[in-house]
Amino acid sequence: MDYRRTYVRDLFNLSPGTQASAYGWVKTRRDSKGISFVQLSDGSCFKDLQIVVNEGTVSADALKLITTGACVRFDGEIVESPAAGQAVELLAKDVEVFGAADPEKYPLQKKGATMEYLREIAHLRVRGNTFGAVFRVRAQAAFAIHQFFHNRGFHYIQPPIITASDAEGAGAMFAVSTNLQLDDKHQYKLTSNDPAADFFGKPSFLTVSGQLEAETLALGLTNVYTFGPTFRAENSSTSRHLAEFWMVEPEMAFCEIEGNMTRAEEFLKEVIGYLLENSGQDLDFFNPRIEPELLKTLSHVVDSPFERMTYTEAVKLLEASGEKFEYPVFWGTDLQSEHERWLTEVKVGRPVILTDYPKEIKAFYMKENSDGKTVRAMDVLAPRIGEIIGGSQREEQLDVLERKIADFGLPLEPYWWYLDLRRFGSAPHAGFGLGFERLLMYVTGMKNIRDVIPYHRTPGNAEF
Repeated sequence: MDYRRTYVRDLFNLSPGTQASAYGWVKTRRDSKGISFVQLSDGSCFKDLQIVVNEGTVSADALKLITTGACVRFDGEIVESPAAGQAVELLAKDVEVFGAADPEKYPLQKKGATMEYLREIAHLRVRGNTFGAVFRVRAQAAFAIHQFFHNRGFHYIQPPIITASDAEGAGAMFAVSTNLQLDDKHQYKLTSNDPAADFFGKPSFLTVSGQLEAETLALGLTNVYTFGPTFRAENSSTSRHLAEFWMVEPEMAFCEIEGNMTRAEEFLKEVIGYLLENSGQDLDFFNPRIEPELLKTLSHVVDSPFERMTYTEAVKLLEASGEKFEYPVFWGTDLQSEHERWLTEVKVGRPVILTDYPKEIKAFYMKENSDGKTVRAMDVLAPRIGEIIGGSQREEQLDVLERKIADFGLPLEPYWWYLDLRRFGSAPHAGFGLGFERLLMYVTGMKNIRDVIPYHRTPGNAEF
């Protein structure tokens, strides 16, 4: 018999009478009057395929191994299904068990398991409904991001993970060193305190952003973007922060702040629109169970213009709101999540783009406005999660940039190459950064950023 191996998502489209093979992991099995009903998933879609196993079709020994968590292959025939919610099912004629799972020990059998527990078994949680949906959406979102930039002529670049420069000037960086060695007793021993004796001959760190390197390529390729891991050694254990996360960072030559805002809005709308069109089953799952009215919210984002206002206008609105915020609002303060959510959820009801922030609370590379007090920075704020994108027009004047680096208390020497961009053929340019996991929280409704990345890295946790 000729059996075709087919993804579960495609098996639903086969005509009754088709011979097919289904590979995957057993979600559940129930027995009734000589018939076993097996729910099988291979992760290709949200829906499970029902396998019908008649008594005597497979050996008793094989049937005993078909338990929740087991990895199996069923050969059989696609038949019409009398069950509600599915047009077809697979009538099994043969089975092969690739890997059994002890039903007494399989960790994912617990019904109603908490998110905290599922993080402890992150290596298995993807087999459940929630995290299968999360990581399918993650994959689709990544594709949509690449497609967005590719269709607009952007070049995908890969900046270094190890760097000697601090793109944010905040100092929250992970050091990279080979001066810490494992001895024959499996104890770590510091072999030298001298950075010159280290692998790179100077202090080196995991990148906090690929922006500075992206600028170098944009001033030669015009439009580029990065999409990769970044690292922040911030001792923050909130539901919105990770020590390792992924960033999307486009950089555009001959672009100023207005064009930057337009590109960011266009980007979010297209990516979310793609997910609404291509991740329907998974988003339908999140809609009632994780975040009520999720689909309505996402559709509203796609269909409505983002509100634009200056930081100064936002502060005035917050001061006049009458709300008792935990963190006081005044001009010059960095807005907190509660302020951002009030603006997007209460005042406006859709995403907001804030611009023209006080220069003291933004990075050294941002271009100053003519008032001498603010910079051409922008933040895109989204309901429920606050800041989702941060960006700016970059300072292209050499003397101004040198002064700003000094004002931030940073040494000029490590940025010699960055300053060269202003010495030789400088050009106006702008860009922004999107926290990929923040976007995933927004489109899935998941409440904790640790649940939209396969393995979270947070203070005190580096499992797996």
